Order: sequence, then C-alpha cells, then structure tokens
Amino acid sequence: MNRKIALWLLWVGFIAYLLFLAPPLHLEETLTLLKNIFTLNWANVNPVILSLFSLVGIWLLIYSGVLFFDGRMQWIPFYPFAIASIASGTLGLIPYLALREPNQQFSGRKDAFLQLLDSRFFGIALSLSTLGLLIYAFLGDWVGFWQQFQGDRFINGMSLAFCLFCLLFPTVLGDDMARRRWNNPQVFWVTALVPLFGPLVYLCLRPAISDNVAQQTPTSFTSSRAR
Repeated sequence: MNRKIALWLLWVGFIAYLLFLAPPLHLEETLTLLKNIFTLNWANVNPVILSLFSLVGIWLLIYSGVLFFDGRMQWIPFYPFAIASIASGTLGLIPYLALREPNQQFSGRKDAFLQLLDSRFFGIALSLSTLGLLIYAFLGDWVGFWQQFQGDRFINGMSLAFCLFCLLFPTVLGDDMARRRWNNPQVFWVTALVPLFGPLVYLCLRPAISDNVAQQTPTSFTSSRAR
C-alpha cells in the first residue's frame, strides 16, 4: 500500500510541477521540433535533444520487455498504458505501476510478440542503439541543451521523465527476476543502481521465461526488496 501511495503522489507531483513550476511552454518551437524529428529533418535538431527523445523511447521498450509479461497476470493489462506512454512518457506509465499488484508468475504460452521481448536479440539491439545514441549526443550542443532545459517546458519535462524511468525500474525488476527463477541479489542491485545500462544488460542476460510455467509464487529476495 505504501508503494501505491508513493507512486500516486509522484504522479500527481510531476503533473503539478509541469503545470505550475516548470519553465514556460513554447508551443510553436515544440511543434517545430517534433515535426523535424518525425519527418527525419534531423539536421535542424540538436543531437543532444534528438538523442534524449530517442532514449525515452528506449526506456519505453525496456519497460515493455518486463511489463507485457507482468500484465498477462494482472487484473488490468499493460498495453493501454504502453500506448499512453508513447505520447506522455512516465505520465502514462506510473498509473500502471500504481494499479498493478505484486506478481511473480507467468502462465500460458508466449506469442510471437512476447518471444521477441524475451529474446536476447531484443536486449542486444536496444543496447547497441543506446550506445549509438549516446555517441551521437556527445556531438551535440550541450550548452544549448542546458539553456533549453532551463527555459523550455518540453525539454525540461522530457529530461525529468528520463530520470524517473531510471528511478522507477527497480519497482518491477524484482518480480521479473522471480518469474524467471533468477534469485540473485547482486544482479538486482547492479541492475537497479546502474542507470540505463543496468536494465539493458539485464535484458541481455536474463533467463527466458518458459511456456506454461506453473503458477507458483516463489520467495524472492529481489522481489521483496523491489517492493
């Protein structure tokens, strides 16, 4: 219950920050930025901002690699929140994290989509993409990015959303490890404490979930810590 309350407070607090405390929203500039990104007119976009925008997408895929399995066993599926997260980032994700119940099991068969999310290829592809994005970001204008962070609500909110993705991942990590019968406290803490690359390496190394896993709830150090 404390976890749920904390997540709802975080969600409400982030919304309040964006509405009342964040820098002003420059709507025309934001729409121009999004147009340039989606039309691949990247020459007119600061590489730092383009990389940050793409890394938010990487985070959504990281969470998808965990929560689509989790949602199979919840009273509410994950996919509506995944769709909402595409447009709103953590604002669409946090309600699912607050509504879900602790879940250490998975049953049934994996369809092609879940098999992709469960594959090492998925984790490796995300890791290589992230490395490329970070290298590209170093070529950008960091002074200009910092100025926009201080003066533009969209850039400011997107940057904070990236940080929240890092902060919240441990809340679902323990249950995913328990579903895979991977009771390893060292792996949990390394994954939880190393931002972005911890979860990426975890996706590359974690054992696959077997089809028709028996619905048993194992006792897991990692799950209890994650809650």
